[in-house]
Amino acid sequence: MKKRSLWLITALMTIALLGVFVMQLYYIREAYRLKSQLFEQEVNQVLSAVADKVQRLNAVNHINKKDLEWRIKMENQRRDRTRRLIDLDQNYKELERKRKYDQRKQMIDELNYQDEMIRKMYLSPTIISEADFYALENRATTPLNVDVNVGFDANLNMIGSNVQKTFRLGSVKTFDIEPKKLPDSIRYLVYSRYDSRPLRVSLPSLNGDMRLKFKVEDEIANRRRNHALKELQADTVRLLDEGSFNVIEAAAKEMSQLDIPLAQRVSKGTLDTLLRAELANKNINLAYDFWLKSLVSDRLVFRKISSLQGEILPANTYKTALFSNDVLRDPGMLYINFPNKSAAIFNNLSVTMASSAGLLIVLISIFSYTLYAILRQKKIAEMKSDFINNMTHEFKTPVSTIMIASEALRDPEIQEDKSRISRLAGIIYDENVRLGNHIERVLSIARLDKKELKLETEDVEMNSLIAAVADSMSLQLQKKEATLTLNLNASNALVTGDELHLSNVIYNLIDNANKYSIDPPQITLSTKNAGKCLYIDIEDKGIGMTKEQCKRAFDQFYRVPTGNLHDVKGFGLGLNYVQDIITQMNGTIKLKSEKDKGTIFEIIIPLK
Repeated sequence: MKKRSLWLITALMTIALLGVFVMQLYYIREAYRLKSQLFEQEVNQVLSAVADKVQRLNAVNHINKKDLEWRIKMENQRRDRTRRLIDLDQNYKELERKRKYDQRKQMIDELNYQDEMIRKMYLSPTIISEADFYALENRATTPLNVDVNVGFDANLNMIGSNVQKTFRLGSVKTFDIEPKKLPDSIRYLVYSRYDSRPLRVSLPSLNGDMRLKFKVEDEIANRRRNHALKELQADTVRLLDEGSFNVIEAAAKEMSQLDIPLAQRVSKGTLDTLLRAELANKNINLAYDFWLKSLVSDRLVFRKISSLQGEILPANTYKTALFSNDVLRDPGMLYINFPNKSAAIFNNLSVTMASSAGLLIVLISIFSYTLYAILRQKKIAEMKSDFINNMTHEFKTPVSTIMIASEALRDPEIQEDKSRISRLAGIIYDENVRLGNHIERVLSIARLDKKELKLETEDVEMNSLIAAVADSMSLQLQKKEATLTLNLNASNALVTGDELHLSNVIYNLIDNANKYSIDPPQITLSTKNAGKCLYIDIEDKGIGMTKEQCKRAFDQFYRVPTGNLHDVKGFGLGLNYVQDIITQMNGTIKLKSEKDKGTIFEIIIPLK
């Protein structure tokens, strides 16, 4: 009945799990369909945006092209006018420099001529300063005494005056063309050839005729320069009038031409850049292929392939007219294909699928744990049933023996035989002790489970304790002709623990080694020190255990199958008890075993 209920629960849980799994698949399929529709909408929006941008970019390119052409033309014209203006200015300055040079040369030549005439007409002509000239004018009418020196120096003395002023006259100089400033009039001190009287002579630097001539030449030059400037200004006005050139109209006129091919209206790189940017705006990070075809000739203009594997699937291809506003010209058809569209949609569904997978894993885990718990409970129930059967057998044997001995004691004949009474009383006592030990073992396990077992901590010398336990088990070992070898090599075997329970631990391990052997048991018990711990090894050459049995050896109620050994008795509590005691003493126990080759138990206990 219980077995049928177990399978019924398992079947119901399996059906429920399959139902949840089917619902998850349906949900994922619907989510995939909705994501596909959303993906198609986004791709169509991308294509519309790209087509719109291509048309605007095409118009902008034409406008920019015409604007650039006009600007280059205007810039060239400005540069030409600037260059002409610079040339005009340079030419004017060069002509002015040459004219001024010629004018000065004429002035110097005239001055030199006049100077030569003065020198021929007078004696010792000397150029004097303006101040000296007027000083001579203000002097008394008394004739000047002139002392002519070789170097044309003269001392002029005022006669009939308390003050005498001496003029140092320099040597006669001829005028040169060097650009130095000349006074308006050149003043001379000369002497008459007739009576050697000092005379003043004034010579204008630039006479009136020459001054008028020079003025006319300057005015003619200025008029020519002004005329050239007016011509340049007129060109500038015409240039400004050309600034009313309408770039948009010129671009529209160029765009309306019918013979512009698609390849010139849009480039492959521009399309790729626009598509990549728009797809990124929609969070579509997928490899894609695109190509442009002519609707008029159905000719492929260009294409871009990101993956050469597989054929382009029509279901993953989207298209749009590139120049939809063109009526007379070829609008072109832009196609885009996503080879990994399904991967993209599944990536978008990653959170949904992850949650679904997580829920499914949780359900499977719960199902597995439940199934494991049911099977474990079943095994525990079987182990408990075996334990009860073994306990009943173990309890029934001493009880039966005590009953038989008690009935024998009631026999009048036996009552008169004191030796037989004593032997029967001994049997009753031994069986009673045996029964009490069984009960105590069961109660100890119960107290360990409830954490109610309190250990008495004291210093225990393990070498001595092991020797004492081995000696107490000598008769039991002799029954099976067992050989027990003690290698108590630990120099320090003093630990802190409960001596009674430690002796039970050693007893249980030696007893297991003695029971689980087909041939006469060979048991080796050794101790050693390593670090701050005591190592106790119990090794036998018995039937051993498999890896699976080793994993469960310390489980409560678990007993290793003994095969052909039918005399092995026990409750399946010994190793569980051993592990609990060693753990409570801050130690560890390890198990190494190989089927049909033997077993090694290693106990590690901290030293005092």
